[in-house]
Amino acid sequence: MSPLAQLVLSRIREFLREPAAIFWVYGFPLVMAFILATAFPNRPVANIKVDVVGGEDAAAVAKDWSDRDLKPKLEASHQPEDEALKRLRTAKTSLVVYADRAAPTGYRLVNDDSQPGSVLAKAAVETLVLRDANSKAQLPESKPLTELLPDASGGRYIDFLFPGLIGTNLMGGGLFGVGFLIVDMRVRKLLKRFLATPMKKSDFMLSIMLSRMLFVFTEIGIMLGVAHIPYFGLTVHGNWLVLILLVFLGGACFSGIGLLVASRVRTLETASGLMNAFMLPQWLVSGVFFASTNFPDFLQPLIKLLPLTALNNGLRAVMNDGYGFEALLFADPKDPSVLGVLFSPLVVLGGWGGLGFLGAVKLFKWR
Repeated sequence: MSPLAQLVLSRIREFLREPAAIFWVYGFPLVMAFILATAFPNRPVANIKVDVVGGEDAAAVAKDWSDRDLKPKLEASHQPEDEALKRLRTAKTSLVVYADRAAPTGYRLVNDDSQPGSVLAKAAVETLVLRDANSKAQLPESKPLTELLPDASGGRYIDFLFPGLIGTNLMGGGLFGVGFLIVDMRVRKLLKRFLATPMKKSDFMLSIMLSRMLFVFTEIGIMLGVAHIPYFGLTVHGNWLVLILLVFLGGACFSGIGLLVASRVRTLETASGLMNAFMLPQWLVSGVFFASTNFPDFLQPLIKLLPLTALNNGLRAVMNDGYGFEALLFADPKDPSVLGVLFSPLVVLGGWGGLGFLGAVKLFKWR
């Protein structure tokens, strides 16, 4: 067996003997996904509360609207005028409707523009009133005007979040699973023993990277498998091959950066500080928990050059938007420009990972 294969095999054995490492690599991302999916579930459309003011006609209107099978459903109640306006002011209802026969439509609406729910309620009631006014209009076909989307996954928060969790896991695993390992070996004087062998530095580093890549595909495979259970209900809408290539590029990129960070660091505290200094800004700006486009335009070129940004954008383009190889070759698959190529996952991840590995080979010290 070649020296490289022997080194990879020894690294795998070391990993499997560490239960804590197995939990942080495989268990923690799943626990985090379950917690966030529970905190941000795919909630049904909330009912709209409406108060109807007037005499007997108002009571009949409130009962009629409440009994209708609408999406969203109206919870209409008959209230005195003073009480209804007080409830609107305190956000206990979203809209006050006067059953006014003198009005052109028979109704007069009072809403609060400072409340988003009140604006939506006004639009829903206006649509209902117009629908009733034109109920006798004949449609050219008997088919309904609206249809349900067969597969509605892709626009929920969990759909946005899960690719970000995959990218975060690849980044953390690459830096801590590679860089922290090497620094720990240096602290424990293990690297000095390797120095006494005829082993090449490049073979040692490649063995660390290759063993890390084996763990990458197993942990991401488990995450994607769990993502498809009904609790999450995620679907990969794009090309699976491109998704695998993105995972490989992301894992290799962050492993190369981990090697560079650990090439000369002598203490675990310094290594931890450098890795957190690299990761924390990307957790905030690279679109893990919210879109990176929320930041000002003048920062976008810098944000797009970050490896986690390129990886997250590529993963979402494949998993949610259904793109193929264009998600790998362009920063925005809808804009195949030269600038899009420069910010593409292939260029950004390849550049960071390649420079990281070459810099590590150049700067690495056994002691």
